Amino acid sequence: MTNLAEKIRRHEAFWLGEGPCLMLTPTARMEQYDLDGYRERFERPDLMWEAEMRRARAVVDWPTDGIPTVRPNLGVIFIPAIAGTGYQVPEGAMPWPGDPLSREAIRASRSVDVANAPLMQRAREFYALHAAYGETEIAAYHPDTQGVFDIAHLLAGEDIFLQLHDEPDWIQELMEASLEIYLRVTHELKASLGQSAGEMIHGHGTQQGIHFPHAGVRISEDTPTLLSPRMLAAVVLPFIARAAKPFGGAFVHYCGRHNAFFEQLCACPQVRAIDLGNSEFYDLNWLLARCAAGNKVLYSRIAAQPGEDWRAYVHRLARGVRETGARVILRPMVFPETRDECRAMLDLWRELTG
Repeated sequence: MTNLAEKIRRHEAFWLGEGPCLMLTPTARMEQYDLDGYRERFERPDLMWEAEMRRARAVVDWPTDGIPTVRPNLGVIFIPAIAGTGYQVPEGAMPWPGDPLSREAIRASRSVDVANAPLMQRAREFYALHAAYGETEIAAYHPDTQGVFDIAHLLAGEDIFLQLHDEPDWIQELMEASLEIYLRVTHELKASLGQSAGEMIHGHGTQQGIHFPHAGVRISEDTPTLLSPRMLAAVVLPFIARAAKPFGGAFVHYCGRHNAFFEQLCACPQVRAIDLGNSEFYDLNWLLARCAAGNKVLYSRIAAQPGEDWRAYVHRLARGVRETGARVILRPMVFPETRDECRAMLDLWRELTG
């Protein structure tokens, strides 16, 4: 059995509630995004692939539950740009969205030729390169796919916040158009990867990923943290559910602190796992208890306490897992210095959460 096949088997058992929780053991203190030469890589799938592979190869023989992963790293503008927005790629930064679209242009996005959009062609070329080189222990996955409300925000601009109050009919039309482009882009990506609708391997912006046997998409919804719980329930959550349903489920990411958003995601049947960009804003046991009650997996970085070494960190987190019954895919925020320490860290986590 290959290392990849063994990890997929372990992940499938985890999703069935069997065995210890998973840990994506870090290889080094590595920046989330490698921006050196990024502007050229954005235009060149071959250079993008080479850079992604340099990061992923370090994980192939590493003591971790994570699957080595690569993606065409095209930023949060990926789906909005396919819908018709402009964008900029500043030196030393990720792509930045251009001006919002007119309502007529947003309506016209429903007839965009997704398969032949320039950014989709770059993604497809990246996948073709990866398949041609045959490094089968490293899995390719989706570019950044923002959620329906994030897409709507990028398409319509800041006026969306006034329109939520003043123009509910337009908001419904905008959200329907954003859902449609999300679905069409995602189906095209999965076809390009040769991936079935209801499963995926996803690395979530890192070089280590997870196999999802019953969730085919990732949804990122940062803008909704600016909304009230009532507005979340009325506008955002129904579209998260509709975006996830054709793919059997989703895992959802957001940054910032919004306790009500977390609770609503825990109550959403289509959400399989939740990632927090700012776990340090929350009480860990509060998060774990709500995940356990909602049968959700916390697939997230979890902040370390000041001065906490990796042993104390693992013991504290594992204690929370045992006390709440939550299931966790841990992306550690402490960094052991040697491979042997990483091996020991993973073994300790498995022992304490098994």
